[in-house]
Amino acid sequence: METLVLAEHDGKTLRRGTLCALTVARDLASRSGSKPVILLLGRELAAVRDDARRFGDVVVADHSLLARPTAERYAAVIADIIRAQGVRELVAAASTFSRDILPRVAAVVDAAMGGDVTACAAAEAERVELQRPIHAGAAMASFVLHGTPQIITVRAAAFPSAKPLPESEATCCLDWPLNADALPDRTEFVGLESRSTNRPELGEARVVVSGGRPLRSSEEFQAFVGGLADALQGAAGCTRALVDAGIAPNEWQVGQTGKVVSPELYVALGISGSVQHLAGMKNSRVIVAVNTDPDAPIFSLANYGLVGDLREIVPQLVRALAR
Repeated sequence: METLVLAEHDGKTLRRGTLCALTVARDLASRSGSKPVILLLGRELAAVRDDARRFGDVVVADHSLLARPTAERYAAVIADIIRAQGVRELVAAASTFSRDILPRVAAVVDAAMGGDVTACAAAEAERVELQRPIHAGAAMASFVLHGTPQIITVRAAAFPSAKPLPESEATCCLDWPLNADALPDRTEFVGLESRSTNRPELGEARVVVSGGRPLRSSEEFQAFVGGLADALQGAAGCTRALVDAGIAPNEWQVGQTGKVVSPELYVALGISGSVQHLAGMKNSRVIVAVNTDPDAPIFSLANYGLVGDLREIVPQLVRALAR
C-alpha cells in the first residue's frame, strides 16, 4: 500500500473529516495508479469496518489496548504499519485527534509532514505542491514535501467528502497482527471531560449556531445559542472568549485556535468578527450575523445581517421556526 488514510470514527461510521481526507488520498494515489487504504484503530470495530469497506480496502488494528486513542500506542502501531507496508503517504483530517498522534508518528519514522492543507496540485518531478493558510488565513503558504514517508493532514472544510465505491467493486480487509507486549505502556487513559450533548458534532454539522462575548453565563448560552441550534437541528459553537470565561467547553470553539467549520448555514450571535474567528468559519455557505454594532466586521462577511440585541431577536427566530 502506497497511500494510507488514518480514519476517525464513532465506532459505527467514518467521520466526515476522514471522508474529506480520503478525497485527497484518492487523488494522490491515482498519480501512481494505486488506491488508498483506510486504517482503523480501536476496539470492537466490526461495524465501522463494514462502513469503511464501502469506500475502499481496509486495514484493521483491533485490540483492547487501543480502545482509547492514546498517542503513544496509536503512534507505535501506525509507525509499524508504515515501515512494514512501505507507505509513502499518510493522509488524515486536521483534527485534535491527528494533531495528538501524527507529529509523534512523523518523528518516529522520520517523515516529512504538512499540516492543515487546503489545496494540493501536481508539481514538477512528480511532486505535489501543497497549500495551507497562515496568519489567521490572511495569506496562503505553498510548499513541497521532500523524501518519504510523507504525512499530510487536510482541512476538511476545503475538500468534498469521498463517495462510496460502486457496489460491484470488491474491497478487502486486512487484520493487522499486534504484539501487545511490545506496545508502549507509559501512558494510561484516565478519563474524558466533555459536555454531553444530543446535537451533531461541530465539525460535521449542516447548521452551526455560535455565540460571542455578550453572553454572560452558561445558562444564557444554552438558552439563546443552544435554543436556536436545537430549533435548526444544528450544533452549538462559540468564540474563545466564552471558553476562557468557562461559559462553553473548549470543543465548541470555532476559530484559528479552535475548530474550522464550513456548514451550509452559520449563525453568529453577538460575534464581532475577529480575524481569528473568521478564519474558522468564513467558508460557510450562508452566514447570518446578529449584532448590536452595525459596523461589526462580521457584517462584511455575512450574507444576511440583523442589527439588534440577540436576546430579543433569537426568541423571535425560535418562535418563527416553531410555526
